[in-house]
Amino acid sequence: MKKIFLIITLIILSLPVQAENVIKGGIQFDVTSAREEIFSKPVQRLNPELIAEYLTDRDYEDNMTYLAKGKASLEDRILAFFSDSTYAVMYNDDKYHVWYYTKNGKLLYAEEKENLDYPCKFYKYNTSGGLVNAGLKTSKDETYIFNSYGQLIAHWIKNNAFDEYGNIIMTRKYSH
Repeated sequence: MKKIFLIITLIILSLPVQAENVIKGGIQFDVTSAREEIFSKPVQRLNPELIAEYLTDRDYEDNMTYLAKGKASLEDRILAFFSDSTYAVMYNDDKYHVWYYTKNGKLLYAEEKENLDYPCKFYKYNTSGGLVNAGLKTSKDETYIFNSYGQLIAHWIKNNAFDEYGNIIMTRKYSH
């Protein structure tokens, strides 16, 4: 009887434990780890033919009207308006690219995302296809941006961009 009890006890103890609580983990980044993640592989140039399609904002008039109304989330695109009078457009049918324009609707930069999940690496190019900066979006509310040499340009938290000393250097208005 003792042997059977001992065998049953050993079997029960060797079974996996079923916990009611699930521990969820996430990757936390700081400036150094974000930089390492972004530049962990060589950066490619952006296709100049793709850039050529967006040299002028095709929806400029409408976008300026929406800017005046403070509307940023549209049926076919999302707009972001920046305090330096530039703005960005991301079309819902191509969420891998974001187009940055001057206040006059001329292309400044093209951004290409590596993926759409967090953390999301993205690379911003000039109109010639050369790298301007790179970033890591760690959540809906937080993004690290570095220049092409790996120096921190901005650490966005919600609608504010901070420099390396914690000073607000830019603000934005957008919605999801």
